[in-house]
Amino acid sequence: MSRKKGQKQYPETVKQFIRNEVAKGRSQRELSIKYGISRYSIQSWIGLRPETIIRQAAPMPKGRPKQLNTITDYKKENRRLKMEVELLRDFLLLTGKG
Repeated sequence: MSRKKGQKQYPETVKQFIRNEVAKGRSQRELSIKYGISRYSIQSWIGLRPETIIRQAAPMPKGRPKQLNTITDYKKENRRLKMEVELLRDFLLLTGKG
């Protein structure tokens, strides 16, 4: 089983309903309380979490890393690593350690 203990899976219809409600002006907190969905999940669905944006732009492969054979594979990996470095640099600047 790939699901973690206690982790809920929501159907795409629920996610789309929540996205529509946020677009209509309802607050994330209000929807979280009313429907029992974490604010973290809601933020991920509407694309406010930085790690969600990175995952959508260059998703991480699952399992063992495959051999990079083509120049496009190297370009994708390079783009993913550059975004990861940028995210880490921003994090360090925000925490005052950079």
